[in-house]
Amino acid sequence: MADENQNDHMDEEDGFKTPVPEKKRQKTKKIAIEKGDHDEDATIDISVNQISEKPDRIPPVVAYFASGYDPSAQSAGGKSPEVTVYRHTEKSKRRLQVVVSPPGSSVEFVGSNYTGEQTARQTCVYSLGVLDKETQTLKILPIAYNKIYRLEPRVKKFESEASESEVIPQELNEDEQREELNKSFGTKKAINDEKKRRARNLGDGAEALDGRLDKIDVNATALESTSAIVARNIPPHNASATTPGDAYPIEKIIDNGEWDFLQDVYKLQAGAPTDAYPVFVRNRLHMLRDIRDETEKQTVSCVLSLLTHLVKFKDINSMDGFDSAKNHKFPAIIRQKCKSLFKDSDADRMPADKINLLISYVLVLSLHVDKFKTDPEDIAADLRISPVGLRRHFDALGCKFAREKKIFLATLPVPLKFPETSMRRKRR
Repeated sequence: MADENQNDHMDEEDGFKTPVPEKKRQKTKKIAIEKGDHDEDATIDISVNQISEKPDRIPPVVAYFASGYDPSAQSAGGKSPEVTVYRHTEKSKRRLQVVVSPPGSSVEFVGSNYTGEQTARQTCVYSLGVLDKETQTLKILPIAYNKIYRLEPRVKKFESEASESEVIPQELNEDEQREELNKSFGTKKAINDEKKRRARNLGDGAEALDGRLDKIDVNATALESTSAIVARNIPPHNASATTPGDAYPIEKIIDNGEWDFLQDVYKLQAGAPTDAYPVFVRNRLHMLRDIRDETEKQTVSCVLSLLTHLVKFKDINSMDGFDSAKNHKFPAIIRQKCKSLFKDSDADRMPADKINLLISYVLVLSLHVDKFKTDPEDIAADLRISPVGLRRHFDALGCKFAREKKIFLATLPVPLKFPETSMRRKRR
């Protein structure tokens, strides 16, 4: 990817104009903008100039921080965050990536227009207006490929502190040489075998990590909210939440750009066939029809739709459920989400830890639908797991079981209390 200067278009206005007739090129509009009562003039006349795109330059980029980071608050105390825009030069020049690096931090914010929420079909065209009060000119510029970028936090790796001006080459040991050769010339099987071998070596003890930890500098506060997710292999959560709905926030599970692609269950109320849907979804359609609040009905429908896709994704990646899911249609944005969350890029099958994570996502969605009191029998049938075997997955989420009318229901008490993990000591 090549680093591009995104501000050049502001200096060369003519560079964005496409070949048009001379009369149309020089045409500008004049409009009046009302001002407040405290000003002397009621309106000001400005010239509006709409600038078109130039192929060799990047139009303005609009991005927002999903984590709530405020760059203006940081810049007030000193340096402003560094903003860099990259563009692919080989595959496609329309593939952009935005990187915001706060000064002195080991976390940077990254967004792209070819992954995640940005892959959804854009139904709106965005433009940016820049008003120059001195020249009374309003310039209308197109947003880069009509995308609004979602910036996600990423932990970055720093260079060795031994020397800031030069990189000292290090000789690769035997294991690192084998890994590099496998990456360049090895088959998928050889690469996977090498990963398993290295994982076994890393599990032998803390001494296996000597010489590696000093190469990575991690901001502990940035990972505080995600470390529990990695260790417990569960969806994003708030352990100190006071209500069950806030314990596993649905907005952390379904991104903003995914809601429009989860409308199929909502249409089932019109009498569409339901045989292809999981048992859990079919058994909740009557409850969906009884919901009077339209916003709540839309939310529950989207949750049921995502639950369906997750169950089918598990089936299509397993031997016993492949036939039931081979004709299932995944929205592109949901398929990409499932692959990034539950499957390694170079593996043909889902690893065990990813399967457990997918099951945790499905159980959290079922809890939301049943208002955090759910009978695990039907969802266990969809996941092809016995209700007893599914209980440990509920326990990992902090759930408790209570008997109501001779039925054991999984409930979610708050604040969350997770089971303590016991570490086995290795025998010498």
